[in-house]
Amino acid sequence: MTVNNKKTLLLVDDEPTNLRVLKRLLEDDYRLIYAKNGEVAIKLALEHNPDLILMDVMMPEMTGIEACRHLKLDKQTHYIPVIFVTALKDEIDETAGFEAGGVDYITKPISPAIVKARVKTHLSLVQAEELRRTRLQVIQRLGRASEYKDNETGTHIIRMSYYSKIIALAYGYSDDDADDLFHAAPMHDIGKIGIPDHIMLKPGKLTDSEFEEIKKHPLIGAEILGDCDSSLLLLAKSVSLYHHEKWDGTGYPHGIQGEQIPIEGRIIALADVFDALTSKRPYKEAWSVDTTMDYIREQSGKHFDPTLVTILEQELDKMLEIKAKWPEDDE
Repeated sequence: MTVNNKKTLLLVDDEPTNLRVLKRLLEDDYRLIYAKNGEVAIKLALEHNPDLILMDVMMPEMTGIEACRHLKLDKQTHYIPVIFVTALKDEIDETAGFEAGGVDYITKPISPAIVKARVKTHLSLVQAEELRRTRLQVIQRLGRASEYKDNETGTHIIRMSYYSKIIALAYGYSDDDADDLFHAAPMHDIGKIGIPDHIMLKPGKLTDSEFEEIKKHPLIGAEILGDCDSSLLLLAKSVSLYHHEKWDGTGYPHGIQGEQIPIEGRIIALADVFDALTSKRPYKEAWSVDTTMDYIREQSGKHFDPTLVTILEQELDKMLEIKAKWPEDDE
C-alpha cells in the first residue's frame, strides 16, 4: 500500500537499536511501520498490506523464518516480499529462509548502500509482478466478455486453455511459454464481440452471407487487441488471428497453410475443436471421445497439424482428466 506516493515497509526486529538504524536510513523515502516480534509482524502485515518486509531472523518466541512461513500461507500477504536481516551467515539458515519464502538476505552490520539497493530492486520486481497480474486479469475478463456473444460456456474456455497448455508442453514449450499460451487462449474468440447479435445468436443455420460475417471475427479480435509492448497481449492477438486457419490452406481469414500458420494458432485450433466436439451445445449433442478422435485423425494434414494430432493422441489421458475436472454445468 502507498501513502503520498511512498511505498510502505514493515521493519521487524526485537532490538530497538536495529530498528532505529533502519529508520534513519529509510524514513526519507518510505512510509515505515515497526514490529518487535513475529506475531505482531503478521498482524501488522494483514492490517497495512506493506509493499515489502525487512525481517530479523533471530527473535524470541517466533523466528523471522517462522513468521515468513505464516505470511506466505495467507492469500492476503503471500505476495509481500520478505528480506531477512540477520547476523547469521550459515548456509543452512539461508536455505531455510529461502524455502520459507524469503527473497533475499542482508547481513549485519548492515551497509546503507546495500540495504537501499536491495529494497529498491525488490520493490521494482513487485511492481513488475503486479503489472503482469493486472494484464492477466484484463485478458481473462475480455475472454469472458466474448462468452456473452456465443453458445460456448465458461468451462469451455477453461478446458480448451488447459488442453492448449498440455499440447504446448508436449510439443516442447517451456513451462513459462506454456503458461503464457494458457493465459492467451481465452482471447481466441474475442472478435465475436464485433459480430451483430442477430447473427451470433441466431438459433438456425446461417446463410452464406451471415457466415462471411462470422469469418471476420479473427480480424476483429486482432484489431481489438491491437499493437502493444506486452508479449502476452501480442500472443493473444496471434491466437485470435490464426486459430481458424487450416493446415491445408482452406481456413480463414488469410488462407495460409502448414508452418506459415504460427504454432500458437495451430495449437489453439486443435484444442478448441477437440473441446467443441466433445461438449454438448444447444445445436448438437456431445460426440464421444472415440468419434472425436476418429474425426481429428481424418483431419490430420487437412485441418490440423499432423504433429499436433500425434501429440494429442499421446496426451489424451491428460486431456480427459481436464474434461472430467471441468464438466459442463448440466453434466
